[in-house]
Amino acid sequence: MKVTSTEPLKENSELSLPLFSTPVSAGFPSPAESHIDRKIDLNEELIKHPAATFFVRVEGDSMEGAGILSGDILVVDRSIQAKDGKIIVAVVNGEFAVKRIKKIKKKYFLIPENKKYSPIEITKEMDFSIWGIVLHAIHSF
Repeated sequence: MKVTSTEPLKENSELSLPLFSTPVSAGFPSPAESHIDRKIDLNEELIKHPAATFFVRVEGDSMEGAGILSGDILVVDRSIQAKDGKIIVAVVNGEFAVKRIKKIKKKYFLIPENKKYSPIEITKEMDFSIWGIVLHAIHSF
């Protein structure tokens, strides 16, 4: 799965929308004002470190098992330390990639979430760097 574009977070961008207090199970809550609990700003909900956060659009199907689909926008935080099992955005030999990082017997691998693709061992010979940790995937149905 490739990153096709990156976009920095725009500082001071705010958009508060209604959050309904009535849970939705198989329908839509009444739009009556009495059901609105408060307004939420998705920036506040999804972004903890604005100065270190950026968005990327992905292309490909290698991470579909993790719920990341082609065309999704990912919220990526550069301030979080990469740990075993986290989904990362990395640069591998000059190309952006989205994969899960996994340590297996003292070696690190980039693991796809689609059986059509093979893991990639991270070696010293590679031009490799981690750009950030994927926190959220935003996709349309």
